[in-house]
Amino acid sequence: MSTDILSNKLDKLFSSLGDTTRRQILQKVKTKPYNIIKLAADFNMSLPAVSKHIKILSEAGLIKKEREGRFIYCSYNFETLKPAMDWISEQHNLWDKSFERLADHIKNKTNK
Repeated sequence: MSTDILSNKLDKLFSSLGDTTRRQILQKVKTKPYNIIKLAADFNMSLPAVSKHIKILSEAGLIKKEREGRFIYCSYNFETLKPAMDWISEQHNLWDKSFERLADHIKNKTNK
């Protein structure tokens, strides 16, 4: 995957996770598919408002939508988080190594 494509995916992913309501929606749908009408009622929101949040989550790949008859159900797409988790892990390792080098440097300075 090219760096630009990955960067765009991460931008969408982190942007969609930046909203409290969207994170709460993900919490609801992580264990079982949820009907959009039920989500709207649970969040005391209008159907268009919750649909807008669902659309953003869906475009980021965090939610899968499936139609059953007249109803649309949303479920969590866990696979989408892998690139973000990899990126976060990479950053964590970078910081860890930096702190280790700093600790070694301080240790060497105090031992002189």
